[in-house]
Amino acid sequence: MPVPEPVPDVTSLDLLRSVADLGSISRAAAVHRMSQPAASMRLRSLERQVGTALLHRRNTGARLTPAGEAVVEWSAPVLDGLTSLVTGLGTLREQDRPTLRLAASMTVAEYFVPAWLTRLRTTAPDVVASLQMGNSEHVLAVMRTGQADLGFVEGADVPHDLESSVVAHDDLVIVAAPGHPWSHRRRPVTPEQLSRTPLVAREPGSGTRAVVEHALARHGLAPVVGLELGSTTAIKAAVAAGAGVAAIGGSTVRGELEDGRLVEVVVSGLDLGREVRAVWRREVPLVAPARRLLAEVAAPVSDRRAGAGVPTPRRRPADRRHAPTG
Repeated sequence: MPVPEPVPDVTSLDLLRSVADLGSISRAAAVHRMSQPAASMRLRSLERQVGTALLHRRNTGARLTPAGEAVVEWSAPVLDGLTSLVTGLGTLREQDRPTLRLAASMTVAEYFVPAWLTRLRTTAPDVVASLQMGNSEHVLAVMRTGQADLGFVEGADVPHDLESSVVAHDDLVIVAAPGHPWSHRRRPVTPEQLSRTPLVAREPGSGTRAVVEHALARHGLAPVVGLELGSTTAIKAAVAAGAGVAAIGGSTVRGELEDGRLVEVVVSGLDLGREVRAVWRREVPLVAPARRLLAEVAAPVSDRRAGAGVPTPRRRPADRRHAPTG
């Protein structure tokens, strides 16, 4: 079926997603190696094409409008599919080079894998890597059917039918918008209070969601999900817009906590620790590029709590942090 016209510019859609992640047009422009005026012009053109405002522009940065959040959410499969297409085409062009098929959960793919592959490229520049993404449940299914050489998942469950190794920790934090009632509490939220509060959460099968479910289950509780979204980016935007509270990986929300777009909410007595694991099939020896990547990302045990080479979220000074109150 023909693609309906007009088709939004892919670079502009990717730029909009970067603004959502970074909270600033200038920062997004730097990531895309373009000037701030050029980035602003592209985004204005995208807004004219869509027919509505996609960004609230402020002196301190930019945030998505509800329409902008929708566009980022709808365009994610297109952008991710295009990344897979470009990777696949590169593989076709370089059949003689060693290949590495990776599968990773959404959070790991977005916030960990790029840095890991950059490290791999410095020691093995000839390796051609391809990456497919999904939730942790999907990645485990991919590994069990042999569709990837090495997988990465996050969550509370250890896949007993696969070999696995912890390569990082990315503990969850509870976040809310600065105007949310919990952002001004003086006492920590209790697990019971969290379980009664509708969450903005990932879909069933997500490792992030599983960690919250397991943590509350230890107290005989279960979460209430008020809104399900398919990506961390969409969840952060929804929480910042006042849709509710969410549990998000600490490494994915550092920028929003530092610039005040989101506030960390302290919850007492709730273990939201999360392991990031490499997984592979027991009966199939790891291919050489997979062994090399695993060696690159594997950190000493003493370093793993810091994220095995991934920056950990910086805590705010005590006098600036919004601690939950009663």
